[in-house]
Amino acid sequence: MFQSLKDRSSFGGYIRFTIRFFQFVLAITVAGLYGYDVNNARKAHIYADPKWTYAVVVAALSAISVFFFLFKYSLRFFWDVVMVILWAVVFGIFGKMYIDDHPTPHQSGQIRMKNAVWVDLANLILWFVTFVWDLILHFTRMDKMTLHTGRAHV
Repeated sequence: MFQSLKDRSSFGGYIRFTIRFFQFVLAITVAGLYGYDVNNARKAHIYADPKWTYAVVVAALSAISVFFFLFKYSLRFFWDVVMVILWAVVFGIFGKMYIDDHPTPHQSGQIRMKNAVWVDLANLILWFVTFVWDLILHFTRMDKMTLHTGRAHV
């Protein structure tokens, strides 16, 4: 059920843990950056923009997903690719809105959102790295699993 001690104590396991840790930290960061505006909309008794709500939901899914990756299962790269697509959409939406902007120092909200776009890109890159990593691990270890339970090594 949990990753074996051998998998977790290998050099690759340490790298994977480090990447997952940064995925969690950046997801919480994105939730805070976008959640700030969602909360302001709530306080003003207006509906939050769906784009901001989408970004907060993707950040929450990312943070929760990191904990599910403590469990070992062979097809985790499928969820990684889903997260890559979700983060690509977040980056595309907000990148188009804020990358070309040149806010003045008095436009702190726009400065914050422009910085949030780069955090979105970092999330996209980290999820892509873990997708490729898990995909490689899946296909290099696939021949070592039995057909019956997938737990025994041949």
